[in-house]
Amino acid sequence: MPKEKLIVIVDYGMGNLRSVEKGFEKVGYSAVVTSDPKVILNANGIVLPGVGAFSDCMRNLEKGSLIDSVIKSIEKGKPYLGICLGLQILFTESEEFGVCKGLNIIKGKVVRFPEKMKEPVPSLPSGLSLEPSILKVPHMGWNRIDIKKGPPILDCIPDQSYFYFVHSYYVAPEDESVIATTTDYGITFTSMIWEDNIFATQFHPEKSQEIGLRILKRFGELVSKGG
Repeated sequence: MPKEKLIVIVDYGMGNLRSVEKGFEKVGYSAVVTSDPKVILNANGIVLPGVGAFSDCMRNLEKGSLIDSVIKSIEKGKPYLGICLGLQILFTESEEFGVCKGLNIIKGKVVRFPEKMKEPVPSLPSGLSLEPSILKVPHMGWNRIDIKKGPPILDCIPDQSYFYFVHSYYVAPEDESVIATTTDYGITFTSMIWEDNIFATQFHPEKSQEIGLRILKRFGELVSKGG
């Protein structure tokens, strides 16, 4: 009987690790939460979720000697799923609380939503007007994705599907070919990237009910098939 492929959820002291673990359980895949670099290096698939500050995330990864094992796993072609901060740290740097260096796997920056973004005003009958409301930051709640290119983990996910977001910063890739989906919130921003074995979302699949679980299931299938 073939050995079950190992999915690890990187524990660096931040984020909703248990909800991601439970999400995989619901779709029939076991995932191990670990802060052990050796276990990460021996895994078949890597999941790095997280919420909070970019600089805290990078600091905790460094303190736990986890950066090298994450980078080497990606370089070896293992499927990587980044969620929220797990997307942002792939980039060159973030401007959150001053410039902080990221993993520099994807060239680009992590930037804050502009101040006083306005919600689009719907078309009204002639003679009627409506003042646009100011959008709140952080961007929090359900919003749609616009699929630009379809990575395998978006199989069976319809365009314009709703996912759950909570963030004040978004990624700005130098190479737009890595953009898998965009989302509109005052501006159009990158909500998912895909490059080779790297899949990373700004939204939270584990908080996005049934449609989010489809993404976790597809990632589990990719890992089981060897990427």
